[in-house]
Amino acid sequence: MKKLMIGFCLIALLLAGCSITQPEKAQDDYKIGILLSDAGLGDESFNDSAFKGLEKARDELGILFDYKEAPDGNYEEKLEELVAEKYNIIIGLGFSVQEALEKTAKKYPDQQFVLIDGQSDVANITSITFKEQEGSFLLGMVAAMTSKTGKIGFIGGADVPVIHHFENGFIEGAKYYNPNIEIISEYSGSFDDTEAGAAIAERYIKNKVDFIYHAAGFTGFGAIKKAEEMGIYAAGVDIDQFYIAEKTVVTSMLKNVDQAVFKMAKTLDEEGKISEKSFSFGLADNGVGLADIRVIKLTPEQQAALEKAKEDIVSGKIKVSAEKGNSQ
Repeated sequence: MKKLMIGFCLIALLLAGCSITQPEKAQDDYKIGILLSDAGLGDESFNDSAFKGLEKARDELGILFDYKEAPDGNYEEKLEELVAEKYNIIIGLGFSVQEALEKTAKKYPDQQFVLIDGQSDVANITSITFKEQEGSFLLGMVAAMTSKTGKIGFIGGADVPVIHHFENGFIEGAKYYNPNIEIISEYSGSFDDTEAGAAIAERYIKNKVDFIYHAAGFTGFGAIKKAEEMGIYAAGVDIDQFYIAEKTVVTSMLKNVDQAVFKMAKTLDEEGKISEKSFSFGLADNGVGLADIRVIKLTPEQQAALEKAKEDIVSGKIKVSAEKGNSQ
């Protein structure tokens, strides 16, 4: 009788599913594809940081990934290749890919996409943005604390809203610490032209600028090396760029794309989807910040002022505007 009852139970389980549960899909079954921005791997900045985040997702979560580069600007072709390779998530890195990403996303409504550094209303695109102005505010303060000539400079890549965040935060932070500081700004029009970055930096230095901050990718690499050659201070961006010029780079404005990509990967549900429509990372959640301050030594008063400003930004007491003319 006991064997008979066991047999009935097994039959019932097979027919009705009873309480048997299937194992959830493991994250190591998921695949992420990424289209890098113009400069590609080796920019020691934006692309390398995103790649680092995917490596962390691979090593700690078991998620597979691969990447494409489009140095010729043919984003749609590379996105089509990623779609054909059947990734759970396809990431478009940088504002320059947004138009192509949105066009591809509308063509493939069942495919989930992620746009980093842009805000999209397309239903199957999740947007990841950063409050670059908050970290740049702190860097502007450091520049004003460091400058002896009272003149500092900013170099941007493309003249677009996301780069304005860096510039405006830098300006506001510098003037917050020293209202009389003079700031010069210029846009190179490119993120991968080291010679252009070096040329702008040289003009700045001849005009008595003694601290340069860039948001210009590999173009900024040229500016930093020229600053090193001509003996002035500079700041890095996106990742800690101290090792580019160890006698010149005081600090870097960290845009933690790697952490954002990893956090995004961790949110994948059992279907390999992201439920959130958008993410925005600032000082409060370690999305941006400053690398260690080296080369110079701040006074205790300066260090305290920097920490207080950070606390006030996080609390909302200081509101850093992303665009000129929007200061609060």
